[in-house]
Order: sequence, then structure tokens, then C-alpha cells
Amino acid sequence: MAEFVAQEEMGRMTGYWWSGDESKIAFTRIDESPVEEAIRNEIYAEEVKLFNQRYPFTGTNNVKIQLGVVTINDQSVDWVDLGKDDDIYIARAKWLEDDKTLSYQWQDRSQHTLELRFYNSDTKEQKVALTETSDTWINLHFDLQFLKDKKHFVWASERNGFKHLYLYRSNGKLVRQITNGDWVVDSLKGIDEKKGIVYFAGRKDTALESHLYSVPLFKKGDIKRITEQGQYHNVVIAKDSKTFIDNSSSVNKPGSAALRNINGEFITWLEENKLDKTHPLTPYLADLAEPEYGTIKADDGQVMHYRLFKPATINDGKKHPVLVNVYGGPHAQRVTNSWRSKNLYFQYMAQQGYVVFQLDNRGSYNRGKKFEDAIYKHLGVVEVADQIKGVEFLRTLDYVDPQRIGIYGHSYGGYMALMTMFKAGDYFQAGVSGAPVTDWALYDTHYTERYLGHPETNAKGYTDSAVFPYADGLKGPLMIYHGMADDNVLFTHATKLFKQLQDNEKQFEMMTYPGSKHSLRGKSVQTHLHQTITSFFNRHFDVK
Repeated sequence: MAEFVAQEEMGRMTGYWWSGDESKIAFTRIDESPVEEAIRNEIYAEEVKLFNQRYPFTGTNNVKIQLGVVTINDQSVDWVDLGKDDDIYIARAKWLEDDKTLSYQWQDRSQHTLELRFYNSDTKEQKVALTETSDTWINLHFDLQFLKDKKHFVWASERNGFKHLYLYRSNGKLVRQITNGDWVVDSLKGIDEKKGIVYFAGRKDTALESHLYSVPLFKKGDIKRITEQGQYHNVVIAKDSKTFIDNSSSVNKPGSAALRNINGEFITWLEENKLDKTHPLTPYLADLAEPEYGTIKADDGQVMHYRLFKPATINDGKKHPVLVNVYGGPHAQRVTNSWRSKNLYFQYMAQQGYVVFQLDNRGSYNRGKKFEDAIYKHLGVVEVADQIKGVEFLRTLDYVDPQRIGIYGHSYGGYMALMTMFKAGDYFQAGVSGAPVTDWALYDTHYTERYLGHPETNAKGYTDSAVFPYADGLKGPLMIYHGMADDNVLFTHATKLFKQLQDNEKQFEMMTYPGSKHSLRGKSVQTHLHQTITSFFNRHFDVK
């Protein structure tokens, strides 16, 4: 099992890796003793549970980590020399095709440097195959594949500002850049070595949809899109690269799964999910609004995408309230042409007469590194400025009531709802903040230091990125909700803000959910939550 931050923030769920011939196992050994032990409480309806947890708050000690290789036959263990600096992360590990060389990704504490290292388990020698550096942070990925020819590997990098694929020799020498352009590769999906073709998911045609593409591996050639436009695709390619499973959807079409030839030709449905008379969505299809997509420019000229759900009838002269749904944080994208069950709530609100608006501000994902980097060392600044741009656009629409614009978000979106209500009360007249981060000092090392740096080197950034300095700016109605057993964004985030608002005689509403964690799962909880949000905006915007 991997350590906490590896699971929570790096996407690494394991701490051991078998070699291909099953003769050796690479593994991590973790010493948690340097990590601060905190008492975490979870409040349920009839009891309070206390947990002792070693939690690496930002700026505090991480675990000490070692990387070893054990040989199955004699059970001997060799320890890999990770260097003098022991305040590091091991992000990934993977064996090469020769079954004797272990690759591992070494990342420094600041996340400015990532080294792909090769360790020869026979000779005990190692080398740095390649190094990625950034003045902000390095995004981790799983896009590393070693070729069966034992001479090459494919690697993804954002070194030119956008995530693209590169072909290397096993000695670390770059052969060629495989993909290029002002768009991002989502992930490496497969390699047909016999035909010399790379298959990848990416956004070459539009940032709003993910598609499967092919491109030559060893030589220059055209990139060919395989999947159909007008839908968002998540694909899984067979090991022989002859077929793939195509999971596709669009904003008003739930997902379906088809088996296709590698050229995209349809073979059969695995799950058609056809919208026929038996489908539970069919009776409501005619009432679903087709959202409008568009773009707005940020202050620095970068293009931001928005999505707008409108009421079915826009009456001349009638002004409609607006619900701005926001996330706004890194590694997330909300404006896509894909099915999300959450969109049904936006459809419902549009049917109640609301205009529902979503804008992916700077700092969000799949738009390139420059677009992300705008938030570095100062959270809640450009994100708020960009959401204000969104409101300025909304005010140009003759069917929008500029005095009834509300904002709602969860998690980082909850943080954004607070920051906009506190800092931009002239633009947002009411807000609902769900499970918000209020104090970044309460969050973990790997996530928080990635974007804000270490507290010792950016103390002002941490202070300015918290919500507390701006709470006196609250003008309009505010509701905060939180799960009382949240083990991700601790309930403490909410209670600290409750106390400050009370001390400052700022009125607000709150709804707490005993036993609920960060996602507030369960039909009864979700039903009550969305009824509560709807009731809040209806009351304050006088919607009958």
C-alpha cells in the first residue's frame, strides 16, 4: 500500500511492482514517524468518532521513503540509492522490458524537478534517463511505455507548454517529438510496434472533447482522428491494437460503450444505452436545454470556455436570475461536451427559470501549462477575476437580471464561492459554498505546496489565499454546507469560518450533514442537499 499523499495526490495506489518475469519485486519502505499525528473527528448522528492520523499538513514533515528490490529466489534485498536529499517523492515505478532494469520517477519536494531514473538490479548501477524542470510545478502522469524492442520508450512532457508525446532511446537520448501543437494530449493509449503507430487520447480538434488519434511512431506523419466528433470519448485499446472499447457521451446523451476496429469501424454494442421508450431519461428529453458554448478572453488575452443553460422560453423583457456553477481549481475541467449526471440539476434549474452558467477560468485543466500556471503562489486571485469577466459577459445578455446572479460550488468550487462572495459582492448577490477549503495551511503537502510553494518561502501567499482576510467583504446572503465526517477537506475548515463570521456579526446560513464525507454520497443526502440549495436561491432571488 502506498503512503497517504501518494494515494491522495499522486494517483499511486501501490507500493510494490513485480518484474515481468516475476523474479524480482521492487517496493517502497515507508517511515511515518516524522509525520505529525493529528486527531481527526467524524461527527455522526448519534456519536463522535476520533481518529489518530499521521497527516502531512503543508510545510510539515512527509514520510521518509526508501526504494528496494528483492530477489525472489534468495530473498535478498538491495536498496536503491535515492541521493542525499531524503525529503523527496517517489511518484512512479515501472520495470523495463529486459526485466532487470527498474525505472522510477524521483520528484523533489518543491515539485520543480522530476527525474526518470533507471536502476539496473543486476549491476546495482543507475542513471538519470531524463529530467523535467519547471519554474512552477511538474504535473505527474502515467504516460510512460517501454517498447518490446528493448531499445526505445515513449514519454509525455509539458516542456513546450502543452502535454505531448516524445520518443526516446533507452539510453535517454531523444529521438523525436511525436506530437506537437497548441493543444494537449490526454493520455497514451497504446503502441502498435509492428506497424509503428502510436494511439493517444487528446484535444487536437477541440478542448471540449477527448478523442482517440493515431500518429506514426518513428517518422513524421499526419495525426488522424479515429473517433467521431460531437461526442466525448474514453477509450480502452486491446493489447494487440486491433480493437478498442469506445465509451462515448455528449452533454445531453448518456454514455454508451461500443466495440470498434482500430480504424473506428463499429463492431457491436457492449452497452448501447439507447434512448428508446424504455429508457428512464426519454420522457424528459424534450425538456432538456441544449447548452450554448462560447469563449471569453481573460485579462491576459487567454481564451476561456463557457457553457450556458437557458430556460426554454426567453420572454422579451423578462429578466432571469443566474446560477453560476464553479469549480475553478487545478486538474479539473467543467465545460465539456460530455454527460455528467450533475448536469441534470442544471437542467432542472433552467426549467425553473434560471440561467445556468459555467466558466473554466485560468488555473483549470486541459488548456496548457500557461493557462494553469496563472494561479501559482496566489490562489483565489485570477480565478475570481475570471469569474468576474464571466459576470460582465452575463450582464450583456438582455434576458439576464444583473441584480440576481448567484454562485455555487463544492470543494475548490466552495472555496471559489466564498472568495467571490467576499471579494466581488457587487457581482455576486448570493452564494452557496460546499465543503470549502478555507485555510490552505490545513491541507496536505503535495497538493498545496505544488500550487502555493512551501509556507516558509511564501507565507504571504498562504495568508492571502485563505478566505479569512476577505470575510468582512460579505454583502449578500451566504450558505455554507459541509459533511461532518469529511476526511478530505476537514470539517474544521467550515468551523473556523463559522467562528470568524459569528465574531464579526456577519449573518449566514449553514447546513451540516452528520456522517457524510467529502462527496456527500447517498440518495437521501443528495436529494436534501439540492433541495436546500434550490430553496436558498429561490428565497433570495424571489423565484416562485
